Amino acid sequence: MHSDYDLVIVGGGLAGNCLALALKDTGLNIALVEASSREQQQDAAAGDRALALAAGTVKMLEALGIWQGISQSATAIKDIHISDQGHFGKTRLSAHKEKVAALGYVITARDLEAHVAGLVNAANMKLLCPARLVGLMAGRDAVNISLKHGDEPLTLSTKLLVGADGGNSSVRKLLEISQHITDYAQTALVTTIQSALPHHNTAFERFTASGPLALLPVGLDHCSVVWTRSSEDADALMSGSEADFIAELQQCFGYKLGALSLAAPRRAFPLSLIRAKKMSATRTVMIGNAVHQLHPVAGQGFNLGLRDVVQLAEMIIEQHESGHDIGAADFLSAYTQARQKDHDRTIGFTNSLVKIFSNDWLALAAARNIGLTLLDHIPGAKTALTRHAMGLAGRLPRLDNRR
Repeated sequence: MHSDYDLVIVGGGLAGNCLALALKDTGLNIALVEASSREQQQDAAAGDRALALAAGTVKMLEALGIWQGISQSATAIKDIHISDQGHFGKTRLSAHKEKVAALGYVITARDLEAHVAGLVNAANMKLLCPARLVGLMAGRDAVNISLKHGDEPLTLSTKLLVGADGGNSSVRKLLEISQHITDYAQTALVTTIQSALPHHNTAFERFTASGPLALLPVGLDHCSVVWTRSSEDADALMSGSEADFIAELQQCFGYKLGALSLAAPRRAFPLSLIRAKKMSATRTVMIGNAVHQLHPVAGQGFNLGLRDVVQLAEMIIEQHESGHDIGAADFLSAYTQARQKDHDRTIGFTNSLVKIFSNDWLALAAARNIGLTLLDHIPGAKTALTRHAMGLAGRLPRLDNRR
């Protein structure tokens, strides 16, 4: 069986589905390929993780028609409290002082994924699921793609192939694009806690010698926990009792929210900085986690990936409406160059935070605490940090009304 498309998106997660929604009214013939069934996606452990949506990300979700139907499931971040365990340095970021409604929002990945998938289904787009990419060959005019669709082989051809298939990207592997990997020797412990005291829409980022601890507000008295520990410590905390886990968490965080109790299972995710050596190849481009996987310290992974999506959609729309080839080499080169600065800035910022704040060397601890204290008293510097946290530090990709 053979079929032709203008665009094939491999990966029906957040990045792939958001791109499909961005392009649904362009007249392009689009197919979306996803290896996991909707039930498997909904039951995946990764759905438990909380996504910190920057204010800039919310603007893009609004432009995509996504935020309007999911905002009620999100919790606003009105304040961010940053501290360093065992040291005096701290700073606070405030939506009120920055004259904005919120610095960002917190939503579970599962809630957002289910809503976006529902919008894609309602758009009546061509969805091949479950379908697994098993081969590809790029030529001058098209990419030929081999799939295993259920139990049947299927061949497609497309002008442009987009790899939005996550950290274990089949697209990247088939193209033999290597990755630069920095193993942090750390693990993120993820769960949800209930607190005796209300969080008042405050997100807490507490830096410790073993790694950062983030508590993100969810509902009225729950917080999503992203707790970075050494891999050895994480193994011990995961294998120990829930009582031991919560006692260690309480000791690390303190009692700003009163007594803490577990409200969800504990999950563990090893942490590395992973970056593909290149974003594109002949008639193929990759976005989101297929290109970059970040440490969760600044909560920038999804925000960066959505900027990939929106900028690619912007450029595809312009290229298509101009009557030009959306898979042309110069077009893909222009996209790569357009994303490079944002990737470098965001990844560099995140990686620097890991190095600076996962270290208890006395001189470095003193320097960062002086920095946090000064930051709390320098309005211009604090505003710059706040805009970075809100995803507004650089040019924000946007979709116009031509969608």
